[in-house]
Amino acid sequence: MIIKYYIVDAFSETLFSGNQAGVCLLDTALDDSIMQNIAAENNLAETAFVIKQDNGYGLRWFTPETEIDLCGHATLAAAYVITTFLDNASDIIYFNTLSGLLTVVKKGALLEMDFPARPAKPVIITPLMEEAIGVPILEAHLSRDLLLLVHNEATVRALSPNMDLLKAIPDALGVIVTAKGETSDFVSRFFAPNVDKNAPEDPVTGSTHCTLIPFWTEKLDKTDFVAYQLSKRGGVLYCENCGDRVKISGHAMLYLQGNIQIP
Repeated sequence: MIIKYYIVDAFSETLFSGNQAGVCLLDTALDDSIMQNIAAENNLAETAFVIKQDNGYGLRWFTPETEIDLCGHATLAAAYVITTFLDNASDIIYFNTLSGLLTVVKKGALLEMDFPARPAKPVIITPLMEEAIGVPILEAHLSRDLLLLVHNEATVRALSPNMDLLKAIPDALGVIVTAKGETSDFVSRFFAPNVDKNAPEDPVTGSTHCTLIPFWTEKLDKTDFVAYQLSKRGGVLYCENCGDRVKISGHAMLYLQGNIQIP
């Protein structure tokens, strides 16, 4: 079996920045174990598996260790591959996923994703949280991920969290640390050592903005944002709050095109 395979830098206009995602275009469905093995072999934060369906495309996301229910950068990468190599005449792509029906609209060089909002609820700041990230926390909120508000952008940029302590924080897939931006509306970093021990910080995370966008709507009293994720690779996200949905847009760049061979 030959599987067409691509690596795309998502949320970036230049190579070697943004967040890498693998995209596998499938002609037939694969067993979950094979998809998990491919994701582990690729060893990227996410590998997306795309298969054509009558009403759009099936889309699933795997880390090197597990399947997850929502991934922004791999969705952006999958939409880029489809609109570039499969169907460049379409301006809208429909994905059937574990998080329901997702759409991606092509708007010039940008790809705009329509995702479910995931507002977070306030929780008590614990000593473990502050010890784990090593700086004072102003507010803590919990959705799928734990969102921690800190003093300013410089604090977010300089973070060097204790990954073992982050793993011990209960009830959260990962930890978002955020602050008001200096040249953008807000900045963030995202750590998920329980998801991928080899890459505990995610370079650019679309799904965390499902929580960040509602949070910053309340803080800044606006619905449109430019966000920057302050990882080493970095990435820019253009965001809009639409109530129970959020729109997240970004650029993408192709890094690699090839084939995977499965005996």
